[in-house]
Amino acid sequence: MANEKFIKGSSSGVVSVYDDAASAYKPVACLTDSSLATSQTVIEASTKCDPGVVYKEIDQFTYDISFDGKYIDTTSATGDTSLVSHDWLLAKQMAKEKIQWRLDTGLADTTYYGRAVLSDGSANFPDADLSNFSFTFNGDGNITTTDPMA
Repeated sequence: MANEKFIKGSSSGVVSVYDDAASAYKPVACLTDSSLATSQTVIEASTKCDPGVVYKEIDQFTYDISFDGKYIDTTSATGDTSLVSHDWLLAKQMAKEKIQWRLDTGLADTTYYGRAVLSDGSANFPDADLSNFSFTFNGDGNITTTDPMA
């Protein structure tokens, strides 16, 4: 157990979104936190043949990617257009567009990809602090380790 490679947060969990106009993935700006949550729904059933015995079948796989970041200008002529932030994501959400995402895990051989709906977003503008934003991607289909845009 002495050779474990621990993944440090600052180099992992970077969420990027594919920008069709640029034909490239763009990282979400100034992330402060990100997470991937997966779930498997289960169907439970019992029969009269085996009273008290519960049988389980796998039903659906679902996932969400949630993240928080610092709100910066990524859409105006003077903004950093190599990144995406709240305004870019909000425009996609209002247009009801699904997005292609990439999640860098911090491991050289493991990057996740998928499609998602921009289900939840928020922006916070505190008086004495930097503005920040949050979004949740609700997965559409499976997660893969092969880049579908390559």
